Amino acid sequence: MTLEDILHMNSGSGDSSYANNSLFTKIVMQKTAPFLKRTIKGIAKQKTFFDHCFIFADLGCSSGMNTLLLASDVIDTIHELCLENNRQTPQFQVCLNDLFGNDFNNVFKLLPNFYKTLREDKGDKFSPCFVSAVPGSFYGRLFPDESLHLIHSSYSVHWLSQVPEGLENNKLNIYIAKTSPPSVLQAYGKQFHTDFTKFLRLRYEELIRGGRMVLTLRSRSSLDPASDDSNSFWEILTISLTEMLKEGLVQESDINSFNIPFYFPHEDELRNIIEADGSFSLDNMDVFELNWGEQDYTNLNEHTHEVIHNQGKNTATLIRSITESLFTSHFGNDIIDVLFKKCEKNAEEHHLATRKSRHLSVVISLTKSE
Repeated sequence: MTLEDILHMNSGSGDSSYANNSLFTKIVMQKTAPFLKRTIKGIAKQKTFFDHCFIFADLGCSSGMNTLLLASDVIDTIHELCLENNRQTPQFQVCLNDLFGNDFNNVFKLLPNFYKTLREDKGDKFSPCFVSAVPGSFYGRLFPDESLHLIHSSYSVHWLSQVPEGLENNKLNIYIAKTSPPSVLQAYGKQFHTDFTKFLRLRYEELIRGGRMVLTLRSRSSLDPASDDSNSFWEILTISLTEMLKEGLVQESDINSFNIPFYFPHEDELRNIIEADGSFSLDNMDVFELNWGEQDYTNLNEHTHEVIHNQGKNTATLIRSITESLFTSHFGNDIIDVLFKKCEKNAEEHHLATRKSRHLSVVISLTKSE
């Protein structure tokens, strides 16, 4: 099976579902909202963009309330701009994309309330909004030629199209680590360069002339891919798997043959790839940091709205909501509960207790080249 057949965020609305563990990504989207708004204002200068129907796509939309948060932000911004300039608000077509295993049914269940809120906020005469799902990998074509005005993606493009080749020597590691040989670092960097270049060229075909793209990715502060701020999640998982190896719960060969298809690029890497490819011009780039602590992230119980102050559990549950499909496919379902219970303990005792975990992100705004 290929990665796109396996990978998906946890579905449903249970404790380990992505829908109930996506508050941190919501904070990221709120942090980048002004950046997105400036990009849309730039689009507004091209008056024909708002003439009839504004079509935009959210790539890697996942499921839960965050999925429609982007749509609301874009529609609100364009509606405000049209009111300010005495123009008719266009119709909207929202294209939600993710891999085939994504819980689109959960998203569809949110649509009635989404449409109702639009009517209540904007009035019954507000221009129609059409929401559709477009399943598939964004490392392939998703839309017809020159059909989109805006493309957005948050915390998705750092997922690779496949596990890089040549990781056989990355013993007892599941990602880039301080003990990884140079060949592993090079393999991950090469795979990201290939994937991101392909991503840019595909999106170039799908955007209309002058179309824009806003991307947010996890990043790192150091040029060294093995730096602390780029491997914290995976370090916790590696420690947990090593403990299970000592207890005879997993095989060493299974750990050695498992690597996370993920890469946190440095801002210079992104800039160099964009400039070398030439499909887009880089309008703006902003790097920001969020701390993994109670002030920035807490798990919110959906029913009681009480804040649960358990950072080890929060961290483990979030990691599980993102990666469980990968671990289940490789190791089997039997180890999952034990793995993430150990992950919870290690996050609390070894990670959060000894250092402040920071998460660096980069947001970029691109315009399709002439």
